[in-house]
Amino acid sequence: MTIDAQILAALRKGNSVSGAELASALSISRAAVWARIEELRSLGYEIEASPHEGYTLRKVPDVLHADDLLSRLHHVTVIGRDFRVFQETTSTNDIAEKLARDGVREGVVIFAESQTKGRGRLGRKWVSPPGKGLWFSILLRPAIPPQSVTWMTIAAATALVRAFRTIPGIKPDIKWPNDILINGKKVAGILTEMSAELDKVRHLILGIGIDVNLEKSDLPAELQQIATSLRIESGHKINRAELAALLVRNLDHDYERVTSGRFAELAEEWEEHCTTVGQEVEIIMGDRTIQGRAEALDADGALLVRTEHGRLERIIGGDVRTRKTT
Repeated sequence: MTIDAQILAALRKGNSVSGAELASALSISRAAVWARIEELRSLGYEIEASPHEGYTLRKVPDVLHADDLLSRLHHVTVIGRDFRVFQETTSTNDIAEKLARDGVREGVVIFAESQTKGRGRLGRKWVSPPGKGLWFSILLRPAIPPQSVTWMTIAAATALVRAFRTIPGIKPDIKWPNDILINGKKVAGILTEMSAELDKVRHLILGIGIDVNLEKSDLPAELQQIATSLRIESGHKINRAELAALLVRNLDHDYERVTSGRFAELAEEWEEHCTTVGQEVEIIMGDRTIQGRAEALDADGALLVRTEHGRLERIIGGDVRTRKTT
């Protein structure tokens, strides 16, 4: 953990901390502590200094800052060991792909305050206005077979739902395979991209986009009937950094469940919140369309659909729509 992250973590404990205590804990001089405090202030952190009580954190800026995110995490195993934050990029998945090729170890999380070419599944554009959402990607190198990569989409969806449920008034649902809905409108999406050999995943990139503090006017007219944000649904502004830290902790926990062979318990939690299972669905896969009843997930995370002819189809991707029955 960096010095700035350690300072913020100490200040976050709620009590004032003296410069001498910080200097001793960090093995640096009091002058160096002062210099780091001044740097944090320049970034928008309101840190009060008292000759008798020491330093007190009064307010944090509404920005994503790598050291701030690190200071909010404790005991993560893989995801969240390293953060990279960009003011603007094409897509955080593009950055993650470059880091993967450069050999960066798994667990790095890339955030962007805005994306110029954010993308979702099936080549769809993802609107990513600055400072309003959480647009991020995670580089992973899981020891799982390529056919089980859907596990990670399932894990991410479950982690997001668990985090969103901590917000008063928010009751999220999962739409297979990668959407999180609130009151039937999309609030978050997951894009999983993989590089693999026949029997081995080289690396996997988990891209996540969450509409956090967007207002209705931030959404294009064509999306206002099908998309929403946590702010719109809860009626109040959400602390993005706090939510980001919670999400990373959840994702790290669920990644450990996947890699330690406990996907079955994760799938059970996923099914509790999935509105697709049990519904009559139509799934479009290129020029092929399948209709039937979504019954369950299989061991690899694929959706099992019972067609109108009684055949059980295993679906690993596609555009899913709920069918109205008469």
